[in-house]
Amino acid sequence: MLKAINNNGIGYANGHGHAPTVRDVRDLQQVYDPNFVATAAYKETLPDLQNTPNKGAQVSIQHVGIHNFKMPLQMMGRDGQTQTMHCAITGTVSLEAHKKGINMSRIMRTFYEYEASDLNPSTLHNVVRSYVENLESQSARIAVAFDYPMRQDSLRSGLSGYQYYPVVLETVMGADGRVRQFIHLDFVYSSTCPCSYELSVHANVTRGVAAVPHSQRSVAKVSLEYTGNLWIEDVVEMCREALQTETQVMVKREDEQAFAELNAANLKFVEDAVRLMYEVLDGDGRIQDFRVFASHQESLHSHDAISVIVKGVPHGFEAILEPLPYR
Repeated sequence: MLKAINNNGIGYANGHGHAPTVRDVRDLQQVYDPNFVATAAYKETLPDLQNTPNKGAQVSIQHVGIHNFKMPLQMMGRDGQTQTMHCAITGTVSLEAHKKGINMSRIMRTFYEYEASDLNPSTLHNVVRSYVENLESQSARIAVAFDYPMRQDSLRSGLSGYQYYPVVLETVMGADGRVRQFIHLDFVYSSTCPCSYELSVHANVTRGVAAVPHSQRSVAKVSLEYTGNLWIEDVVEMCREALQTETQVMVKREDEQAFAELNAANLKFVEDAVRLMYEVLDGDGRIQDFRVFASHQESLHSHDAISVIVKGVPHGFEAILEPLPYR
């Protein structure tokens, strides 16, 4: 421990009952020795605050750990091909009331033990179990965020380009030892207002006045709890099936015209969007629970239109309006 002596010195006790030594700070050398070796004996003298009294309320903490440490990981897609994902990782564990804190470096060190493994549910399952064991905790959580690339074909021109989907793979181990797997994915689409469309047609037909219905870039934040083999590609295809009007990557004039026709054929309010998603997600037996948060970033109004829907599983997802936690 460190002990203040006066304005010019400090006292230091090495933790083995030796009397503190006093050094005048003016004697300290401001140098870094690259050849210094921290021997086992030296490391025994290093101060450790883990056994000092806690500050604040003597209560347990649900999550403590590190957020946004980054590393590349290999991930196999549904087609069997492997890609490198540049990941931002959050790792946390629970902390009991009588414990001062956790060894934060063990969160990263434990994850690095699996860096040669593919990024998949089995690996994340092993990581959370290792967290609980290595940090002597009761529960653990890991979330791995990355942008997943998928090739998207244009509507009519025959071109294609990469669409990137923000994804978070989350794995949670509870105090009962149960491990749960989640996928969070953002799907961006276009939404054309049905009311605006009808009013535009009315102006065209009754008065011969040109009018254009308003459309906006929209996003569905989809959260799924699943079992079995559920690929990211599967989730993207469900979103495409439900919403139809995904924003495009490669566009020529014929594609732009096709997109206008596609929007006219799939008019939707924000309420329609979440119900369409519910219909598709509820029909997949691998998906145990889900939440869809849709936001239509209005081009008519100065505000957004939003809607949230959940499957309605007891003790499952709640219809909360806050953003997803790790993005």
